[in-house]
Amino acid sequence: MKIFSLMYQRAMVWARLPNAPWYLSALSFAESSFFPIPPDVMLAPMSLAKPERAWRFALITTVASVLGGLLGYFIGATLFDIIQPHLKASHYWDAYQTAVVWFEKWGFWAIFVAGFSPIPYKVFTIAAGSLSMALLPFTIASVIGRGLRFYMVAGLMKWGGAKMEQSLHQYVDRIGWITVVLVAIAVLAFR
Repeated sequence: MKIFSLMYQRAMVWARLPNAPWYLSALSFAESSFFPIPPDVMLAPMSLAKPERAWRFALITTVASVLGGLLGYFIGATLFDIIQPHLKASHYWDAYQTAVVWFEKWGFWAIFVAGFSPIPYKVFTIAAGSLSMALLPFTIASVIGRGLRFYMVAGLMKWGGAKMEQSLHQYVDRIGWITVVLVAIAVLAFR
């Protein structure tokens, strides 16, 4: 089944659209405060499709993501009592509790790690606001963590260029199904 190669082809078409940077910006902003899909899924194909603009795409993603993180911070600081029941009912509650523990232990570094890693950054932005983390260290950690992540993704795609695009196209279905199997195993293992 060639599901992933069809999605990959569609993503590459969308990545070449003139409005793609606006969509990337909106996705990056939304993901940092409430949306579940990370911007990497759009940043990578855009950087592959137009490697000469990869650094610009990384900058757009970083700025929009940090602004979205500030919205998440604001939500946590001002609306936490309203969203807490919804958060408890969601699959993000455990991640939120982990974020609280991490903030107590590491503060600034918790946001940095969440910004760089695949950990749900949005949960950490809301936790930072609800725990009244100082805004300046929050912003600095977000800029550094998110920037490193997105510049790394864009740089790898720029470096790989057309060769990487062809290789990914050739192996994307295998990679996709292996990922599905690994996620299924992880879900079953951590139940």
